[in-house]
Formats: sequence, structure tokens, C-alpha cells
Amino acid sequence: MTARTTSSTMHIGELAERTGLSLRTIRHYDDVGLLPATSRTDGGFRVYTEDDFDRLMVIKQMKPLGFSLEEMAEILGILASSEATGTDEEAHARLSVFLAKAVHQRAKMARNLSQADEFIRRLNEQP
Repeated sequence: MTARTTSSTMHIGELAERTGLSLRTIRHYDDVGLLPATSRTDGGFRVYTEDDFDRLMVIKQMKPLGFSLEEMAEILGILASSEATGTDEEAHARLSVFLAKAVHQRAKMARNLSQADEFIRRLNEQP
């Protein structure tokens, strides 16, 4: 997540299209505080920036690894503060814990994918 100074904004529909996520998912992330809209129009429509897009992409990367909403919020907070002030030891230790969890979950996903591939091969071999 790299801070940018850009005035480019987008509505939720464009953000959904660019990320491949549904409007409902993005609204949910706003409602739970993971991705609050940068602003709202006079009509109440959510407005997002490129920084919001970057944040949402990090959320999207965390989701399949099984992180809870609370863990995601903590990770995003650490990442945002470390970019602004440099990483302190406590934050580094917490990120190490999250990294270990991500590596473990990815390995589990790889095993499951391998098993699925074996099953697909088995089905393809049937007459």
C-alpha cells in the first residue's frame, strides 16, 4: 500500500469493476470499517480514491487466507502506520505472526488444490 497524492476519485461501481468485487462486498467493508469511503457526494454516494483501491486490493489478497475482519483491520493499520512512521518492533512482531499464518494457509490451499487436480485427472481418465 503506497500513499499517493492524486485527486483521481471513483464511485463504488468503478471500484467494483476494477477489483472484481461486488458492490455488496465493498459496502460491507465500508460498514465494518475496513474500507470507509474517502467521502460522499451531496447525494450520499460513496467516493473512493486510488489509495482506497490499493487498500481494497490488500483486503482482497487477505480474504482467501482466512484472516478475520479484526485481523485484517489490524494488518491494514500496521501497514499504514509503518509506511508513515517506519515499523517499530511490536508492529514487526505482529506482522511476523500474520506472515506465518499466511504462509501456513497458503500451503494448506496448495495441498487442497493438488488434491483437486488429482481428482480432476481421475475423472478425465474415466471412459
